Parts: sequence; structure tokens; C-alpha cells
Amino acid sequence: MNEDPMYIKFSSCVDTKGTQYETNSLDFKVRADGTVFATRELKIPSEQVAFTVTARERQSAEQWDAMVRLLVAQTSSSSAHSEHKKGKTVALDPSQLPKDTLLPWPQQHQSSGGLRRQKRDWVIPPINVPENSRGPFPQQLVRIRSDKDNDIPIRYSITGVGADQPPMEVFNIDSMSGRMYVTRPMDREERASYHLRAHAVDMNGNKVENPIDLYIYVIDMNDNRPEFINQVYNGSVDEGSKPGTYVMTVTANDADDSTTANGMVRYRIVTQTPQSPSQNMFTINSETGDIVTVAAGLDREKVQQYTVIVQATDMEGNLNYGLSNTATAIITVTDVNDNPPEFTTSTFAGEVPENRIETVVANLTVMDRDQPHSPNWNAVYRIISGDPSGHFSVRTDPVTNEGMVTVVKAVDYELNRAFMLTVMVSNQAPLASGIQMSFQSTAGVTISVTDVNEAPYFPSNHKLIRLEEGVPAGTALTTFSAVDPDRFMQQAVRYSKLSDPANWLHINTSNGQITTAAVLDRESLYTKNNVYEATFLAADNGIPPASGTGTLQLYLIDINDNAPQLLPKEAQICERPGLNAINITAADADMDPNIGPYVFELPFIPTTVRKNWTITRLNGDYAQLSLRILYLEAGVYDVPIIVTDSGNPPLSNTSVIKVKVCPCDENGDCTTVGAVAAAGLGTGAIVAILICIVILLTMVLLFVVWMKRREKERHTKQLLIDPEDDVRDNILKYDEEGGGEEDQDYDLSQLQQPEAMEHVLSKAPGVRRVDERPVGAEPQYPVRPVVPHPGDIGDFINEGLRAADNDPTAPPYDSLLVFDYEGSGSTAGSVSSLNSSSSGDQDYDYLNDWGPRFKKLADMYGGGEED
Repeated sequence: MNEDPMYIKFSSCVDTKGTQYETNSLDFKVRADGTVFATRELKIPSEQVAFTVTARERQSAEQWDAMVRLLVAQTSSSSAHSEHKKGKTVALDPSQLPKDTLLPWPQQHQSSGGLRRQKRDWVIPPINVPENSRGPFPQQLVRIRSDKDNDIPIRYSITGVGADQPPMEVFNIDSMSGRMYVTRPMDREERASYHLRAHAVDMNGNKVENPIDLYIYVIDMNDNRPEFINQVYNGSVDEGSKPGTYVMTVTANDADDSTTANGMVRYRIVTQTPQSPSQNMFTINSETGDIVTVAAGLDREKVQQYTVIVQATDMEGNLNYGLSNTATAIITVTDVNDNPPEFTTSTFAGEVPENRIETVVANLTVMDRDQPHSPNWNAVYRIISGDPSGHFSVRTDPVTNEGMVTVVKAVDYELNRAFMLTVMVSNQAPLASGIQMSFQSTAGVTISVTDVNEAPYFPSNHKLIRLEEGVPAGTALTTFSAVDPDRFMQQAVRYSKLSDPANWLHINTSNGQITTAAVLDRESLYTKNNVYEATFLAADNGIPPASGTGTLQLYLIDINDNAPQLLPKEAQICERPGLNAINITAADADMDPNIGPYVFELPFIPTTVRKNWTITRLNGDYAQLSLRILYLEAGVYDVPIIVTDSGNPPLSNTSVIKVKVCPCDENGDCTTVGAVAAAGLGTGAIVAILICIVILLTMVLLFVVWMKRREKERHTKQLLIDPEDDVRDNILKYDEEGGGEEDQDYDLSQLQQPEAMEHVLSKAPGVRRVDERPVGAEPQYPVRPVVPHPGDIGDFINEGLRAADNDPTAPPYDSLLVFDYEGSGSTAGSVSSLNSSSSGDQDYDYLNDWGPRFKKLADMYGGGEED
């Protein structure tokens, strides 16, 4: 037994609520949680060290003593053991005990007062079980027993997760011996610990001991590789970063116990691609996984991206025993503005016509090696000299980054024939620290101005001149000339009128002199607010010609050239004075001071005016006309009034007002009879007019009565007239202007077969002949005969007449029209057909029975006495 110095620390997990511990040794003490510790550095001798631990309860003052012996451990399997003596119990680590070591049940004591109470139990230390054990199974873990098993048979059981709760039957216990077993390999990553309770009952099932807690911990084995959270990590670092600049962090997790080497992961960089400018541009913190730069020289313009393979190994990075895994870290080198923009050439040239704006005259090209379309690459141009008047600006093309020199203010060839600009280019983002502007960041731009034909212009536009109205025609007013800005071109300017609404002015085509072509009148409709406006055109003879316009305004000063007028022109007044008067207003087309106040007066001739009327001035513009005499006969009177304005010299005008004098009612209004009387008609004239009206109305009434009676007589007249007086055949025949009966656009079949009505019924609507029988079935009237027999013509005609007389829908000549047509196909035939069919000895005497008209035919063809 060696006596090497060592630190000793004992742990006995006990219930420490309200308990105070003491020892009889100065070398060992017990904390409040029951942990035994050495107070100084000790050398354990070969013989055992023994001391007593006293547990005293503060409230009841009860105490318990335990004897503790310490031995020097010889092997890993040997350690301190417990001694059960004098009813005292010490709990030791069961993982270090032999398999047959007992875990005694805590004893119960009899109190001095005769009452039984439970002694404070020593908690059983945890039982450690290694994971992934190969067995054989079941494998005994520990044996528990009660000190009462010497007196009575005891049955043991365990409850909890892993015993009678899922996962089921991971652990079991021999109910008689108290040996507890594990039945299969354990997996710490599935479950790291188990909490069971051990029970002791007698053969009748009565509880012998209180349940005790058993804690089983699964000892970790290195059976899991580190796993990266991501297989690919993306990070970035600015180009030109100093060594030690943080880039990114990679993280790998190990399912094994992180408090042991099995779960302690370490990182390292395996490869770096590309290996430029150094093969070790980055390093990684082996514990945290932070990747930082380790070398200088990061340049995005040379290498834009690095691919780094990172390895994570457990067992604290031991490559021989640890398990490993890899991930990829992609590091992007971000751009910084470390390359100033540079012009591709030192000089540029352009050309612009004068008076042209918003025109690009030159494109400035630059080169920038920074990242395109970023603030470090986008160019900003600035004119630093050569354009004091601000004629040009340089805009940036967002696609090509070129500078577009643009005219923003028109240039004049006569003033500047060329410009020499100096342009500087920079970036939107400032240059990185330590980077200076390049000499090629400035360039010269030469811009030539070309001459174009410019339009003449009027220097004073609008030009205003003041003059009095009424100047005579041919008066020279002014010279309205234009200036041609093309000083270096020999050109002539010609003038013409564009707008002269009243045609008052004339312009000399060569020199622009304005003269009057008519008398100027301020009161004209073409004058607005005393101003007359005309527009003129000045055109040069350049190629192409150019022209400009100018406006001349004539302010016409008023003169007293308009006499005043009176309103109203007609008025009405009562025949007796005092009832009302006529208000008169004076108006003048001139303006102040050639208008009022006005003077109103009545003329002396005729004398009846001043005798019958009087006029009173109310103010400068108004006067009042009233009767002077007590009574004036009703009628219409022309009252002349002289009105004079205040011009210099003044103008006068005599206006005649038609005044209607009439009798008035009590309100001062003219009565109806009075108004008629005032119109100039006497009583006799009025009575004559009324008598004429009555006579006219009587004549109209008699004419209407006569027309009514004649209409009634016409309706009551016989419907059938004498055939000798019937002249309708001739009218119907010669009223048509066609080429004969065959050319008529009528339905002739109706004349041939009056009994056949189908074709009429089906005929489309349109214009019908006035002698055509109305279409429609009429069963209530007598039906006309169908085909007549030649011997019954007279009867046929009589029956047709009776049917027509009784038919209110048929015209009175309808039946006769059947025989009015002698064309082909007629059922009656024709004279020619009768003549052709006769053999010469045909008897036509029966025609005499048809009437006087057929008697002549019988005599003609029958060879009677007339032959």
C-alpha cells in the first residue's frame, strides 16, 4: 500500500431538510447536503481510517450515528464499502461494488416514547450502465434487500419508466432475491437516465418497507458522428481585409454526451480552393467553428470566391479515435471601391448645331474594374471647367456607364463657335481608404458649334404705341422691324401681315414701316379695352427660309366722335299729369371725359313740344319726361329731346321718343280701351272693325252648312248611272301611259275571271287599282253568277248590279268593269273573236236584247238594214 498524497471527497446523497451533521474527526466534515469532504490534504495510511458521522434533527433533537471506514483502493473494482452495524446504514456507490454487494433497506427505529417513526432514509446512489453493452443479457446490475428478510419472506418489485411503463421491461428484478437486471443494450441518445422505485412486501402483499428510489444513468459511448447543421455554409468578406477579420461560423452537433470527450467536437480546415494568393488564406477556431482570415491579399478582381472544406471531429479532435464529418464553406469576396474609374482616352470630341437642346453631342467611355452595376462601379461625371454659362451637362448611361454630354442650354454660333470642357469622373461610393484618384480620371471634351439659319425676331415684341383714334388713312405710325441673328450670312428680311382684323394697317415689305389704311375707331368691335392688336411676319431668304412673328398693339386714345343717345325709344304715360313720368337715360359710345354729365332739353320748334311736355334732369346721366298740361288726348306723340355730352368740343343729338298717352286706372296703368284709343283709332273705326269680323264669321258658317248638305245629297244619289252617260271606259283606257293594255302592270286575271279570288288573296301588299274589287269573303251578301251563258247576258248584268247595290264594300262600278276589258282570255270574248269564229251566216240578233250598245254590234255583224 503506497501512501501517495491524494484528495478525498465522499458523497452520500441524503435528505438534508432540517438536519445538521457533525463528525468526530478534524480531518473530515459533512456539508449541509450530506457530502463528506476532507478539510486538508491527507495521506491515507495502509490501515483503515474510521470516523463517526452524527445526523441531528433540529426540531425533535433526535440524532443518528453512522460509522465510516475508509480504505485505500487497490483495484478499480475495490473501493469503500458499507458496514451495517448497530442498526446504522451507510450508502456507497453501487457501480463500484461487487455484484453480490447488498443495498440494504433503511432501518426503522423505535422512539423513546414508544411511537414508531420512519428514520430519514439514505438515498441510494445512482447506478451507471454503459450504453451499447454486448451482454450477455439479462445482466445483473445490483441486489437490494431489507433487513427484515431474516424474519419473514420478502417479495421485491420495481416500478417506473423502463419497468412497468414504456419502454417496458428494460429492467426487471428477481422478486425473491432482490437482484435487478437490465434486459437489453441501452442507448443514451434515446434515453439518458431512468428513475425506478423499489418495493418490498410480505407474502400477503403487505408493505414491509417504504419504497426507495433507484436512479440508473446510461454511460455514454462514442457512437455518434458530429453532424453539421448545414452541408453548405455561405459567408462573405471584403476584399483587402486584414488578417484576423471574421468571416463566418460553422456549427456541428454531436449526439453524444457533450460533457465527455465523446461529444466534444473540434474543427479544422481540410482544403481551400483556389489556393491563391496563399493556400492558407483562412483559419478556423477549433472549438467555436469561427472562420477568420489569416493572410492578407484578398482581391475580388483576382479571386471572387473561395471554397473551404471544414471537418468536425469528436473525441476532442483526435483523428485516431474520434468520428468525423465534413461540410463546405463558400466564402464570397465582396467588392470595395479600390479601383477608381479611368477614361479610355484623354480627349473626346463632339459637334452640336446652335439653338439645339437635349441633344447628346459626345459619349465618354470609362473603365472600372470594380463590380459592375454597383455603387463602386457606377460612374458620376462632373464638368470642372470650360462651361461657365452651364450649356452642357454629363449624364450617366445606367447600362454602359458611359458619360453622355448633353446640351441643356441652347448655344449661339454667333457668340461661341467651340467649347473646351474638362470632365472628371468618380464613383457613387467613395474610394476605399488608401486609394487615390487616377490621373486618367479627367479628360478633355472639344465641342464644335455649327451655324444654322435662325429666324428673324422682333426686338420689341409685343410693341405698344399710343395714338388718338380717328387719324386719317396713310398716316405713318411706326417702324416695326425685325433683326436677323445670322450676322455671318448675307440675308434680306421681308415683312407681311399675318393678322389685321379690321384691315386698318399697312406694312412696308422692305423696312417694316406701319401706316394706316383706314380711319382708326376706338369704338370698333375689333378693339378690346382700347387696344387694337395686329400680327406681322418677318421672313429671311435663307436655305431653308426662316421666319418670326411680332405683335403690334395700338392703344387708341378716345376723342369725342360719338354723340349721345337716349333710351328708351318708346314709352307710355297717362293722359293726366302727376300720375307717372318717363325716365330717360343717356348713353355715349365714347369714354370719360367725353361722356356725361349730359344736358337734356326740349327744342323750341315745334312749339307744342315745350307747351305739352317738360323735362327734368335727375343727375348727370338721367332725366325725367312728364306732361306739362293738365290733360292730353290719348294717342301716340313724337317727342324730340336734345341731349349734349361734356366733350371738348361737346356733341349734341336730337332723339325722338314715341310716347303713347292713354287713360289710366287708379293704379296709374293704362286701361285696355285706353290702350286701343291711344293707338289712334276712333270709336267709329272700332265699331266698323267689329261689324266686319261678325260678317266674316257668318259667311264662314254658311259655307260650312252648304258643304254639309251637298255631301249628304251626294251620298243619297242613285249608285247606278245611265250607261249612256258613263264615260269611265274612256278614262280608264287613256289614263294609262304605257304601251297598251298588255303593258299595264295590273292583275288582269281579275277582269277575266272575277269569280276566281285566290290570286288576289295571295297578292303581296302594294298599290292596287282603284277599280279593283276589295278582297275578302262576304258570305252574308248574294253571290254573283259565275260563268254566264251567252244567252243570259242581260240577266247576268242585272244580277251583278243587284249584288253590287247590296254590297257596301264594292264600288258602284265594280260589276261593269268585268266587261270593260276586251283582252285575250276574257270570258265574254271580243268583237274580233266573234267575227273570226263566225261563218258568215251567224245570227247576231240576240245581241239586240242586251241593250242599245250591243244593238249596233248586231246590226254591224248581222247584216241588218244598216248593211
